[in-house]
Amino acid sequence: MGYLISRKTADELFARLSKSHDIFAPKLFPGEGCFSDTDIVRYGQVHTLDEIEFDRRSDYSSKETLLAVNETLFYFTEDATTVPSCTDRRLLIFLRSCDLHALRRLDAVYLENGPEDFYYRRLREKADFALMGCRETCDTGFCVSMGTNRTENYDLYLKPEGDAVYVDCRAERLLSYFREIDAEDCQMVPDHVTENREKVTLPKNLSVQSYDNPLWESYGNRCIGCGRCNFVCPTCTCFTMQDILYRDNEHVGERRRVHASCQVDGYTDLAGGGSFRKKQSERLRFKVMHKVCDFEKRFGYPMCVGCGRCDAVCPEYISYANLLNQLAKEEEA
Repeated sequence: MGYLISRKTADELFARLSKSHDIFAPKLFPGEGCFSDTDIVRYGQVHTLDEIEFDRRSDYSSKETLLAVNETLFYFTEDATTVPSCTDRRLLIFLRSCDLHALRRLDAVYLENGPEDFYYRRLREKADFALMGCRETCDTGFCVSMGTNRTENYDLYLKPEGDAVYVDCRAERLLSYFREIDAEDCQMVPDHVTENREKVTLPKNLSVQSYDNPLWESYGNRCIGCGRCNFVCPTCTCFTMQDILYRDNEHVGERRRVHASCQVDGYTDLAGGGSFRKKQSERLRFKVMHKVCDFEKRFGYPMCVGCGRCDAVCPEYISYANLLNQLAKEEEA
């Protein structure tokens, strides 16, 4: 059961939610794309419904709201460390079904993969998630193939439709916001795509023997190692550490966790000059094997959610989807 409310009532509801929540959603940043005359859609704090980009997939994923690109873990002096405080407000994050499925992957990495990550956990517990429906498929997405095109695991669903807004609330802690508004009960089924233009079949028998497949060299020779595919991916979790020493006192500073890329030269370098993966084809192979083979063996489902952002952002037009299909086709031969 859902609610049908007017746009005016929805704006009032949004204002009430803003008093207790920091609200993050895909929003348009004009002129902040790769070139000065291009726009970009990425996550930022919003204060009105009009700021949310409902009709276009965000270029960057929602993971930035829980995992800052550049996050201070602690400040240090000569004899003490201090952990930064966490916001005391709740978060409300608007995201699509594929990104909500990606959240399960992030939870697996940061909460179920050994000791829990303290920084991720404290922010994750404060977050509510509002599902954004997809009326039509995006160009490069293959969420239907991955089974991530729909979900019921949301706290709130919101769909603007002209002068009306359809809402479904599943979180008990959010129901109080709806008890005093003028709303009409209605049946609610979130929008979701049932077919993508891009269709993918996952290879199921990748193994050590797959390491010598010539496809890795073929695709790797085109890769320039920029790492853009990792940074836009909703499930990539690689990071590095940086110690920042302050200029006025070299014994005082901070340690930061910074997003990193397994595709960038130097990521696997070791003290003494060694490196696990020197060739770009080896880095590409590692990424693909991890996404659809190693992760699934460990957690029971693939890491990739089929959002298609990696294909859309690659400057060399390398198609991750096509590579998967070729690997699967070779298995059938």
